Amino acid sequence: MERRAFLFTVTAGAASVLTLGGCGAVSTASTTPGKGNEPRTQKIDAGANDTLARLYGMTPGARELVAKSRGMLIFPSVIAAGFGVGGQYGEGVLRSGRSVLGYYNLASVSVGLQIGAQSKAIVFLFLTQDSLDQFRNAKGWSVGADASVAVLRAGANGQIDVNAVTAPVAAFVMTNAGLMANLTLEGTKITRMDV
Repeated sequence: MERRAFLFTVTAGAASVLTLGGCGAVSTASTTPGKGNEPRTQKIDAGANDTLARLYGMTPGARELVAKSRGMLIFPSVIAAGFGVGGQYGEGVLRSGRSVLGYYNLASVSVGLQIGAQSKAIVFLFLTQDSLDQFRNAKGWSVGADASVAVLRAGANGQIDVNAVTAPVAAFVMTNAGLMANLTLEGTKITRMDV
């Protein structure tokens, strides 16, 4: 009986986190294409530019790896919060070279020892055309279920070894302190936004 009550509490908490995260995102702008979304997409684009500049400044080798990618999905601000049950939400842009291919949101729920909130930036790199095509053709894309993602970290010299990255999809996760290590993105769901 206690197990059932615990599962109910966890499920209700997770639903609340996602509902609140979704409400906050929807209330900031209209979701009808072409009607009031320009400021929203401009904010995402400006944040993405700032995120890339920070990445290039703090991680030697990152610019070279980004140049080798077929596409990159940049989430400038992913807010993670929790009290036992946690969730995270962010909005980002998919680019190939200088072209914008679409706007996406990221969401996930986790259960475990967690209290508080933090913000981070996540940059996914699609290093093969096949991985980019699979992502773009998916109705909803989940890390772990639809693709494995290698979370990149800098070596002892602070540099990324570009030649050591062999996964078709890789990601940088950054906080204000720098790249995060020992982090999993498993279960993160990414969905195209209608903007």
